[in-house]
Amino acid sequence: MKKISIIKRLTNKITVIGYCLLVIGITTSCNDFLDIQPMNEVVLENYWKQKSDVASVMNACYESLESDDALTRMMVWGELRSDNLKEGANIQNDLREILKESLLPSNPYCNWAKFYECINRCNTVCHYAPQVQAIDPNYTETEMKAHVAEATTLRALAYFYLIRTFRDVPYSTKPSIDDTQTYVIAATPFDQVLDTLISDLENIKEDAVRRYYVDESNNAYQNSARITRWAVYALLADLYLWKGDWDKSISYCDKVIAYKQQQYQEMVAREGNVNNIDLINGIPMILEKPVGSTNCGNAYNEIFGTGNSFESIFELVFRSPQSTKNSMVSNFYGNERNQEGRLSATDILFKDVSAGTNNLFKRTDGRAYEGGELRSSHYVICKYVRTNVSYKTTPTPNTDKDLALSGTRRSENDAYANWIIYRLSDMLLIKAEALIERGQAGDFDAAFELIDIVNCRANDAVNGSRSSTLKKTDYIDSKSAMENLVIEERQREFLFEGKRWYDLVRVSRRDGDNTRLINLVSRKYLENVNALKIKLADPNIIYFPYSKNELKVNPLLNQNPAFTNSDDAELNR
Repeated sequence: MKKISIIKRLTNKITVIGYCLLVIGITTSCNDFLDIQPMNEVVLENYWKQKSDVASVMNACYESLESDDALTRMMVWGELRSDNLKEGANIQNDLREILKESLLPSNPYCNWAKFYECINRCNTVCHYAPQVQAIDPNYTETEMKAHVAEATTLRALAYFYLIRTFRDVPYSTKPSIDDTQTYVIAATPFDQVLDTLISDLENIKEDAVRRYYVDESNNAYQNSARITRWAVYALLADLYLWKGDWDKSISYCDKVIAYKQQQYQEMVAREGNVNNIDLINGIPMILEKPVGSTNCGNAYNEIFGTGNSFESIFELVFRSPQSTKNSMVSNFYGNERNQEGRLSATDILFKDVSAGTNNLFKRTDGRAYEGGELRSSHYVICKYVRTNVSYKTTPTPNTDKDLALSGTRRSENDAYANWIIYRLSDMLLIKAEALIERGQAGDFDAAFELIDIVNCRANDAVNGSRSSTLKKTDYIDSKSAMENLVIEERQREFLFEGKRWYDLVRVSRRDGDNTRLINLVSRKYLENVNALKIKLADPNIIYFPYSKNELKVNPLLNQNPAFTNSDDAELNR
């Protein structure tokens, strides 16, 4: 396969955005799904003539998800209501209200415009790419199908965020290209959207590009900056997990895991010994302490510092000196100047870790030291904020201020942290959860082994340097214990990565009630706990309300019943 550069997408964003906003006809004042404007016919006459036109709009699809509005919502929707976050410094009242479970339809974080902007751009690519391929002799059918697969996957990802957040959402695969089209659309039920997304991805999965770089230069792992076949498989594994099709979820996890094993073998054959990656029970994982080093932190540095690591499957990429930064991390989690962002970590995550008495993290678990630190009276967030960390294998068992860790925080001018959507740990833990729920003979043992691989790496339990911190006998005889174990391990591994609230929503959907969600989330509250528990018992409350502005322009939408009696209910219509 010919090597295809993706650097252009990473460094030429201003031109792409301006051009594509003109072409697609999406105004900067777009506030909701119905504000998406159709294309101008004059523009259409002069566009969609060649491969580069499709590529430009394809780039703009990524731009929508990489925007500050979209990134902020990925974090707010996926983390804020969970037991991971609480108020930080200079917090906005809109965020404070969500943390207090006083979420109203007037809250601006109920706005979903950027996700529908991405969806419409993807719809446009899927609509026009085949027409361009028919008239551009340099645009092959394989390239066209790859673009359609790429756009279909990004569209599915955007819808996946929407249904996990709002449950039922307006669903359309038609681009806004005709003034006669009507976009007053009723919400499609969660399960129907989920099934459609799965069907769409099943239809295009083999058309997606396997690798954009086929050589093994330093650019090879930038394959994770765009949708590949492995990203399609990863998303399918996740979708099937939410659907409850355990066999399909396991199968797609296995495909990605096998590919990573292949990559590792290719690396060993090419380079000989690989000091920073090793097999843990057959799975290649980036080591916290590379061979020959006395300090840990290597896995964090590669995965969250440098980005596009060996373990990465798909992440949203930010590279200096491009104009677009990941200001979400800088503003909400912190930076070099503002040590505490608008949000901080809950005490239950990190209190007394180094003393060995924390309920979530063992004293030897590097993720605790990499994820946050005590500053004054708050545990500030460090994941994504630090560019690098270094700490001793065994931290000093003293106070939380003595974490035996050093590291560099990103400055406001260096706010280029990638945002990871899927990495190898996702596949291991999605597969583990599916195995537990399937519950066939041997599934609990296989699930425990996968969880233990993730846990061992974090505790540097490789090459005999330390024993595993998990005891199989504590979990293996109970499905409930195994379920709790995988959810706990996901919390440890994916802290602040926009996944925790969605994990709790998935558990609640599967359980048929919110009991486990309530028991976990209520731990962070210090007052009005009983009232909050009663409020969270409503099965509808785990989703966001539709924005009051959206309800005004779309009379076919019916507000989430949990929010119809809110203080601003009269503004919903």
